[in-house]
Amino acid sequence: MNDIAASAIAPLVKTVTVAVQPARAFELFTEHMTRWWPLPTHSVGGDRATAVTMPTRVGERIVETTAAGQQHTWGTLTRWDPPREVEFTWHPGQAESHATRVSVRFREVAGGTEVELTHVGWGVRADGPAARDNYDSGWELVLARFAGLVSSQETPAAE
Repeated sequence: MNDIAASAIAPLVKTVTVAVQPARAFELFTEHMTRWWPLPTHSVGGDRATAVTMPTRVGERIVETTAAGQQHTWGTLTRWDPPREVEFTWHPGQAESHATRVSVRFREVAGGTEVELTHVGWGVRADGPAARDNYDSGWELVLARFAGLVSSQETPAAE
């Protein structure tokens, strides 16, 4: 894909508002991914996937682990700014050369936190437009699962 075509692929932006403070939303998003990520359908290992771990240090890998102990790299942490933002490269099941970029921002709003996920860099993939379309519905499901976990915590916004 040429540079002009690559830059023409719009960023994918998804938001969800959750009824907890940014620090709690950030913690649940990053430290408890295994509890809310739809591993059976949105992972490299499918129904064999048992965990996903988000690191806390820039340069470390986001790793999926299967029941047999296999590890699959999903990306690399590029920014860690709790409770405001986390950024990472993204290439589950793909070579690192095909990595896109994801940033997740946590902003305090009335009644809780707005979580804004922005996914960019589609031009590094030969299937950039199709991948973006696929992730459009995929991130909807993922963020709905995250919001569901937050709701189940019954933690008021004024912690």
